[in-house]
Amino acid sequence: MPATPAWPPQSTPRLFVETALAPGELRVDGPQAHYLVSVMRMKVGDPVKLFDDVSGEWLGVAHHVGKRDLVLEVTERLREREAVPDLWLCAAPIKKGRIDWVAEKACELGVARLVPVLTRRAVVDKLNPSRLRAHMIEAAEQCGRTALPELGELVKLAALLRDWPAERALFFADETGGVPAVEAMRARPGPAAILVGPEGGFDDAERAAIRALPQAVGIALGPRILRADTAAAAAVSLWMAAAGDW
Repeated sequence: MPATPAWPPQSTPRLFVETALAPGELRVDGPQAHYLVSVMRMKVGDPVKLFDDVSGEWLGVAHHVGKRDLVLEVTERLREREAVPDLWLCAAPIKKGRIDWVAEKACELGVARLVPVLTRRAVVDKLNPSRLRAHMIEAAEQCGRTALPELGELVKLAALLRDWPAERALFFADETGGVPAVEAMRARPGPAAILVGPEGGFDDAERAAIRALPQAVGIALGPRILRADTAAAAAVSLWMAAAGDW
């Protein structure tokens, strides 16, 4: 006998919604409705996977499809919200496009919280939180994630260090050298954060202030010079590997 096709199909579109999900009807409008109706050509009876960053992933079925909106019948929960490793990424703002990429990769790699940190050599001193969150949502939709990183407000480095939690290790990418990253991370298990500077790196006073923090450990990311966005993704990947998440 032929195998029963998987339901919902692997090609089912995924959608993040701000509304807390539960069985019942859900109206979708705006850009999300345009995507489902005009791009995906959704018809009555077609499935869509939904997630809300709280309760996991749910199955919705198109109940009514209009020109500018549609009504989904949320029928069942497919998965609980995934467990997220207790890792923060604290990153200095970099040029538009590159910081968007950092937000995407933070989501894809499983970071729990993304904190933009203003440093002296940062060439960007303002961010668009809505745009960064949109990039994280798109990454989660495409990669099957059921959780989003929390997005912190832009904070000055001095304030970040002043209020640093006592129980959280801070691994900072030190371009002047440090402990090999994996070695340092394995030696300090538990809640952690990675701090990456801007294109020009930290200045001497900033580096001294970071090193003065008892929870801080300077780490080296290998023999090659990395761009700020590459360093962020590389450091997160190394921590995930050291923590056993990969």
